[in-house]
Amino acid sequence: MASTYAWQSTGNSTALERVTIERRDLRADDIAVRVDYCGVCHSDLHAIHGMTGKATEGLVPGHEFTGTVTATGPEVTGFAVGDLVAVGTVVDSCGECAMCRIGQENFCYQGPITTYGSVNKGGYSRAYVVRERFAYLLPTGLDPAAAAPLMCAGITMWEPLRAAGIGAGSRVAVAGLGGLGHLGVKLAVALGAEVTVLSRTPDKAGDAPALGAADLLLTTDESRMKEAVGRFDLILDTIAAPHDFSPLLRLVGLDGTLSVLGYPMPAEVRILDLTFGRKNLTSSGTGGTRYTAELLSFAAEHGITADIELLPSSRVEEALNRLEKGDVRYRFVLDMADLDVVHNAELSTGRP
Repeated sequence: MASTYAWQSTGNSTALERVTIERRDLRADDIAVRVDYCGVCHSDLHAIHGMTGKATEGLVPGHEFTGTVTATGPEVTGFAVGDLVAVGTVVDSCGECAMCRIGQENFCYQGPITTYGSVNKGGYSRAYVVRERFAYLLPTGLDPAAAAPLMCAGITMWEPLRAAGIGAGSRVAVAGLGGLGHLGVKLAVALGAEVTVLSRTPDKAGDAPALGAADLLLTTDESRMKEAVGRFDLILDTIAAPHDFSPLLRLVGLDGTLSVLGYPMPAEVRILDLTFGRKNLTSSGTGGTRYTAELLSFAAEHGITADIELLPSSRVEEALNRLEKGDVRYRFVLDMADLDVVHNAELSTGRP
């Protein structure tokens, strides 16, 4: 077992405390990773507040990170010490069920093992141990800090885009221009789609075209909402707060899809909203190895990373509280290097 520093929540609080945690000894197919950058996801807030079913006492969040390989198990063939790598939400699965066999480990019938929860402590830490199958070489040219959110926010957008067959000529709307939504716009545009941002307020009217969107549609504008009925092949709904799906479903065209990805809880849907137009209501969670590897290659080819605000990890409480208020454009990423600084300061002063 090896010790490392981490930021831990107690009592559902965003005032995380710096603690020492243990990482398992390397198994034959494990790699050890020094965590360099970790994204701050809205589902981290959900977990801290006890909304995801994960244990909350002793919770170390963080499930989208990049880092550097520091050691490898004897059977590891795909990584070497010094490699830059990325790790996402899923870090193990049964490997045998129908989902795992097609690279959709996020839907493992036995239940995927996630980056934190259960026995795992997450990426708000300085070190992690993971099976090599669930780590990815970070493509050359992608900034490690800005690439970290691809491993959750990015793949959460990528899977429904690919499942819907989005490409040139497709019409896509993105509801909610936040950490997920801004990557949804970038990815859909790069796939060749005409993209519209759906928003309740005009405060991001300048951001939408800068990200590549063709239009920003105010959902409070009744006349424009009527004009847009049946317009979209796919709507990526990234809104985390509970909301009415009906106005969005009216914008979906024949056989089109509303993909609910912000995990609003609770959520209700009226079946008749699906009936008229033979519409699909879907959701998905993060991604498996197949699409994650594909996303990283696509992102490198098109120069796509998240728009981030980089903070030292000691400011994690600030990041979480601002995220809760929606005060970020568009993704907080924590620089974990200051955990070493704190550790070295303790060694010199003898004070925790």
